[in-house]
Amino acid sequence: MTKKSATDRDTAKLGDFMCFAIYSTNLAYSRVYRPVLEKLGLTYPQYVTIICLWEEDDQTVKGLSEKLFLEPSTMTPMLKRLEAMGLLRRERDSNDERSVRVSLTDAGRALREKGLPYRAVTGKAAGLSPEEFRVLQKAIVNLRGNLIKASEEPVQLDT
Repeated sequence: MTKKSATDRDTAKLGDFMCFAIYSTNLAYSRVYRPVLEKLGLTYPQYVTIICLWEEDDQTVKGLSEKLFLEPSTMTPMLKRLEAMGLLRRERDSNDERSVRVSLTDAGRALREKGLPYRAVTGKAAGLSPEEFRVLQKAIVNLRGNLIKASEEPVQLDT
């Protein structure tokens, strides 16, 4: 039997990576959300798009993509599907023909309302008190902001 070197002992394990903890938590969250979204007939990106438009209707595709952290090229086919489902309208901006504006239909607003009670499902599954939930959510949003800021700066590796 050989002794492990200091380098072997100090090497981070998968469970030590924050990025993996967040990634795998997102997958677990998706498993909880899946039955809820199936009842609504939506994917998660479609659902958060409906929520985003409910908060502020008549947004540009570019504005929506920035808020949802999705590329406009990803948004366009998804918005077309939501439009075909009768949940939103897409129209060229009358002031700027290059821009497409998106707004909810009555059916889209009703679907959002239908989904609200399901928030309790994910809240219960998280096993956190309302205060713990708010603190964790705030910390994650702060982490996301820090990572976005860091991604805009040149990477400096100490070698």
